[in-house]
Amino acid sequence: KATNFPTEDEQYEMYRRVLLKMNGRPVVVRTLDIGGDKQLPYYTLPEETNPFLGLRSIRFTLQEKELFKTQLRALLRASAHGNLKIMFPMISTFDELRQAKAILNEVKQALAKEKIPMADTIDVGMMIETPAAVMLADLFIKEVDFFSIGTNDLIQYTFAIDRMNENVAHLYEPIHPAILRQIKFVVDVAKEHNKWVKLCGEMANDERAIPLLIGLGLTSFSMDPGYILSARKQITYLSKIKAEKIAEQALQLTSTKEVDQLLRDENMIEVGPASFS
Repeated sequence: KATNFPTEDEQYEMYRRVLLKMNGRPVVVRTLDIGGDKQLPYYTLPEETNPFLGLRSIRFTLQEKELFKTQLRALLRASAHGNLKIMFPMISTFDELRQAKAILNEVKQALAKEKIPMADTIDVGMMIETPAAVMLADLFIKEVDFFSIGTNDLIQYTFAIDRMNENVAHLYEPIHPAILRQIKFVVDVAKEHNKWVKLCGEMANDERAIPLLIGLGLTSFSMDPGYILSARKQITYLSKIKAEKIAEQALQLTSTKEVDQLLRDENMIEVGPASFS
């Protein structure tokens, strides 16, 4: 059982093994993302009134620069063994993104001076997890190679709710038009700049959401392994043209209830050969 943050060599070895195992296929590694509902047994974050709005994710690593540099050194060293892509979590401002990229470049230069091998080029991306990032997506896309839409946080920040709080958990609504509109904007921005975008979070596991997400133009999902087979089955019977039409209609609705009813009326929820025609 770990009792401290892994060392640079320990991290390097883990990343190296994964990259070799993937045999040239892309591996996206998110930099340290703790805080909120993500806690470590060997490190106690400062006590805060609302940890979801506090020192977490990229805010934490930009404050704890040595921890950040250790992970980035390990990642860059491992990049020599495969197709690595690095992703920064919960970027909300350009200052955060530029600081993170500056530290990454500083580490690259240090490794180059030490003559340590690393990949010639490494895609760098960011997570879209706040409405602020959504609103600036058309500008952020010029500074990164890809986006990942983190729906768990995006939904809770959009509706100003703590999804872990049972008193307001019912307001956590993945297929609400407010969420669908934000996803469409981010996807359209990425497509316009010929860059790729993926979606992660519990929304990717929601069978109601998949036809909508396909219709909005998403082609890459990060989901729990247990949901992959059912999602594949669902997508097999899904008409892209129909999904686009349903998504377009959903964007004009005003509530989750209306979107859910639209999906039922169009026979888009139950999976089977007769569905998704």
